[in-house]
Amino acid sequence: MISLSRRTLALVLALAVMLGIVVGGRAASRSEAPRAPAPDTAPPPAASTQIPLQSNTFARIAEAIKPAVININTISRGGALGRTPFEEFFGEEFFKRFFGELPERIPQRSLGSGVVVDPSGIALTNAHVIEGATSIEVISPDGRKHKARVVGADKKTDLAVLKLDDGRGSFPAARLGDSERVQVGDWVLAVGSPFGLQATVTAGIISAKARQIGQGPFDDFLQTDAAINPGNSGGPLVNLAGEVIGINTAIVAGGTGIGFAIPSNMAKRIYGELLAKGRVTRGWLGVSIQPLTPELARSFGAKDSRGVLVSDVMRDSPAAKAGLQTGDILLEFDGKKLEGPGDLQRAVGLAPPGTTARTRVWRDRGEKTLDLKIGDAPDEREVAARGSRGRSLLGLDVRPITPDVARQLNLRSTEGVVVAGVEDGSAASDAGVQRGDVIREVNRERVAGLPDFERLTRNLKQGDRLTVLLQRGPMSLYVAFTITTG
Repeated sequence: MISLSRRTLALVLALAVMLGIVVGGRAASRSEAPRAPAPDTAPPPAASTQIPLQSNTFARIAEAIKPAVININTISRGGALGRTPFEEFFGEEFFKRFFGELPERIPQRSLGSGVVVDPSGIALTNAHVIEGATSIEVISPDGRKHKARVVGADKKTDLAVLKLDDGRGSFPAARLGDSERVQVGDWVLAVGSPFGLQATVTAGIISAKARQIGQGPFDDFLQTDAAINPGNSGGPLVNLAGEVIGINTAIVAGGTGIGFAIPSNMAKRIYGELLAKGRVTRGWLGVSIQPLTPELARSFGAKDSRGVLVSDVMRDSPAAKAGLQTGDILLEFDGKKLEGPGDLQRAVGLAPPGTTARTRVWRDRGEKTLDLKIGDAPDEREVAARGSRGRSLLGLDVRPITPDVARQLNLRSTEGVVVAGVEDGSAASDAGVQRGDVIREVNRERVAGLPDFERLTRNLKQGDRLTVLLQRGPMSLYVAFTITTG
């Protein structure tokens, strides 16, 4: 056992107190340093680098694109919009018969937008903006006015090319971008003259791609929520690189925040052809097609309802020469899968005539491959030669009766052909033939399907008498008329 004197004990206690003060000071200094967050404490959210937070991001793009955006004012005379109420009620022929020449039309004015894409003064806009125009005036953002002429227009894609003709050497021009690289969610600006307010800029995103809105067989629109209003038509849709990736063309009535633009890649092709030739050539196969329903897919032994069903093949057409047959299901065209008729119509229509497309076909419960050489669409190739003689001899558009059509029309069989359209003023129309009628007989001979109808009407000529047995709902009736070409 160790014993300490009082003096020694006091010295030990003093040393202990001093040591405690030193250690405590060091611990306190360490406690003042920043502490790491506790494991269960979440760090503050980081700002997304995808969203342009600085206000000058859009400002720089707008400043760059606005000089190339033009306001288009058109004046037109004639057409339904220029008719008097009297003419609207009685028609032009009645007015001419009793009052002589038609009165001078009331000038119709409309507004639209466009974008210059070549410094020489070449601009893109919508075909509907300049349709029927007798005079086109363009106002640039600097307030100058320019006369413009139409180089060419394509109603099927709603695109038109203008040339600003005022002797000016150079115009500010925008650059056409690659619309294939656009992604849903990308930021875009829409520029135009909504309600006549020139150089208006709105911002939004790409809401969807490849939209089909019933405008035509070549629908392939970019959808955006950037505000597009009346007067914006023909203006550019621009990405954050300042490139034009679409031409604004349509809005949904009552659908606030829903607008559509023609993709720039489609515009490039149409623009090039209109500039070079003044018209657009389109591919053609010579087939009638229809959607492949689940019921039809089962009846043809197909794996699913994706694809396009061929309901008819025209004689001597590119499709016939390649060996395509009625009842074939087209699964793939030129390396692209086909979901429905619209996919095939766009792919063929935009394919250059003369090119060959490898096509995958479902036939007789198996797949095969055909090489289809694309032809030149007759309506584009022969329109100049046809002039005003565009009416067919019969004035009838007939289609085969598929099981789906038979079910919709409540028919007991698929025998005959169904009338899909009747030309106004044709002999068939005057005789009372209507859309939806089923033709069972032609000149007392049975019509089992489209081949029979074509055989029985192939050699008809002007002045021939035709008797047709129709089925209209539950009743049957004969109509007779004389073939005329009008």
